[in-house]
Parts: sequence; C-alpha cells; structure tokens
Amino acid sequence: MSVVVPIAPFDVANFASSFVPRWLQLARDQVHGGIVDRLALDGRPVEGDAKTTLVHARIAFTLAHLHLATGDQRLLDAAIDTYRFLDGHLRDADGGYRFSVSRDGQPLADPTSQVRRTYDQSFVLLALVTLRKAAPNAVSQHRIDECWDFTSQRLTDPGTGALWEDDVMAAAGAKPGDLRAQNPHMHMFEALLQAFEMTGDRVWLERAEAMLEIGRRFFIDEATGAVREFVGHDLQPLAGTDGERREPGHQYEWAWLLHRYADLAGVNDARSLADPMIAFVERHGLAPRSGPLEGLPFDALDARGQVTENTHLLWPLTEAGKFYAARLADTGDAMRARGLVSTLARHFFAPAAATGLPVWVNRLDADGRPVWSEALSRLLYHVTIFVTEGARAGLWTLTPLPSPTAENH
Repeated sequence: MSVVVPIAPFDVANFASSFVPRWLQLARDQVHGGIVDRLALDGRPVEGDAKTTLVHARIAFTLAHLHLATGDQRLLDAAIDTYRFLDGHLRDADGGYRFSVSRDGQPLADPTSQVRRTYDQSFVLLALVTLRKAAPNAVSQHRIDECWDFTSQRLTDPGTGALWEDDVMAAAGAKPGDLRAQNPHMHMFEALLQAFEMTGDRVWLERAEAMLEIGRRFFIDEATGAVREFVGHDLQPLAGTDGERREPGHQYEWAWLLHRYADLAGVNDARSLADPMIAFVERHGLAPRSGPLEGLPFDALDARGQVTENTHLLWPLTEAGKFYAARLADTGDAMRARGLVSTLARHFFAPAAATGLPVWVNRLDADGRPVWSEALSRLLYHVTIFVTEGARAGLWTLTPLPSPTAENH
C-alpha cells in the first residue's frame, strides 16, 4: 500500500510531499481525465468549467519540476498523466495548442476555444522540455520541435521578431486598437531559458537572447526602467490606461528571469536591466509597513508609480518571493522571502489551515480580506517556483516522501 501523509495546514517544507499530492486527489478528474480549472474552498471542482491548455501545461511543468527537485515518483506519474490529456485533447494537428476543450475533452463550438494563444504555447514549451528531462520516454523531441516551429513560424511577426498575441492576429495582422502584451514574450523567454537549462543546447539560449532583445526594445520604459504591460498594435508606446499600466508582479518576474539569464549565459549586463525594475516596485508598488499586508505587491500601478489597483493577487507575492530567494547569495537578506512565505501561509492559504483542505484564495483587498475565494489550478505554478527557489537558496528544506517500511511494501 502507498504511504499516507497526514493532513496538515499549508507548510512550505511539506508542499511537495503532502500539499500537492492531496491537491491532486481533488483536482484530477477521475471520470474524464485531466485537471479541473479550479476548486471551491470546500474542495469541490467548480462545475461547468472547460479544460484549458494553460492549466494542463502549467500543471505538467509544475509536477515535473517538483519531481526533479524531490525525486517523488507520484509527482512524475501525475505529470505524465496531465501531459497525456494535453497532448491527446488540446493539441492540434499542426503542432499548436488550442485554448480549451469541454470537460470530457471534446472540441467546443465556441470559436474562442479554438484560438491558439502565444501565451499558452510558451507554457506548453516549458512543460515539454521539463517533462522530457524528467522522463525522456514520455515526451518526444519531435513534439518539442513542433511546438517551437508553430510558435516561430505561425505566431511570430517576421518583420520585427515580436510575437503575435494569437493565431487570429497572426493571420490578419495587428490592427489599430489591438494591444500587444509583454506577457507572452516574458513567458517565452522563460520557456527558452528552461529549454537551454534542461538540454544544454545553445540554440535555445540564442532564441532566448532574441526574445530578450524584443522585450528590451519594445516593453521597457526608458524613463523608469519598468516593464510596460501593453504597447500599441505597431509596438509603439501607448497613451491611456493600458499604455500606462505597470504591474509589480511582472517587474519581479522579469528581474528574476534577467538574473537567471545572466547566471546561465554568463552575461552580467542583463542584471543592470533588472535593477531599475526592482527599484520601481520597491519605491511605489508595495503595501506600507504600517498596514496588515506589509511588503505585499499591489496588483497595478501607473507609469508614475501611483497605485491604481490596491488589491493583492496571490501570484505577485510569489514572484517577489522567488526573486528575493534567488538573490539571497548576493544580498544576504533572508527576511524578505521568509516574510513573504509567512504572508502566503497566513493570508492566502488560510482556508488550508482552517479546514485541512489543499485550497487557497486568489485575491485580497487592502485590508487582507479575501475578494476572490477560489483555488485556481494554474496558480500552483507560481507557488511551486517560489518554494523551489527558496529551497535552492537554503531558506528551507523540502521534506522528502518517507521511505516505505516493510509493512508498506
């Protein structure tokens, strides 16, 4: 029989060995396969949701990544199972991955479900290269090549090298009024760095460097060094609310990636791009020390640093946490990452402490009250990298799965 890990509140040390396996018991669809989109706080799947490429790619990556960090075979088995649903139901014949299918894995009539978003393809690539590293027989190199070929040939503007938002924009071209987002570029940069780290093949590093140049050229505000969320259809700076939007979480995420690139490529110049991003968010984008959510990133600012959304999503906290954890060797400051993981457990994972269920809330108001009380499956990707970066930095240790005793054989 398998080892049963006792139910406990969210604890970073037991995240991989206990929390995630218990979450899988609730989030895996035992009837149709795959992963549900979200859980209510009572641990039940929210009815009526489609199944998406984003969730399946992120969860396949998350589980494979945790397996590589811990050696836990349960996580690898679940990663392979999640990938099989992704490959069998969400992948199209041309190598692209559609937005969603029905809960039972069937194509949907809604045209938006058939769109191949560049953002989603980045997470597919992230999942494929990581799972192939963890289990070479589970993912073929051909699948990885097809995903990249679809992205580079179908979703990339040949004139600029920038990514189209999706295959609809790629077919029609960007029109006045269309927004071009930094987010697909950032996550493709992440996936390409991961591909290089997983394979050692420098072609992936060269592709990552090209993606970094797109980010540098079009999405960094020269006035502050902060990352813009959106530019216009022509990739030029945009006036108005969309063009002014700056998200603290993405400043941290880009900064973490820039340092990761510098570490992998030995190119220290990239670190200088990260410094203004962190300076901007630390100056303008964190909840005050006098409040109940000290140091928690706000959801959005404008270009001058004024807070435009004083709520707090879960994921920006994890991006801040993984940045500070990864930079521990340089700064010697363990308090920021430790403080953020304490806030994560105390506020966002409070339902886990109260009920013993592996659930969380997604957003808090300025006073720390939940305003979005659902456990979105895709968020485990964010929490996982924070947890593993902290472990890599020596801030905590991931508890291994107990060795089976003779009675358990």
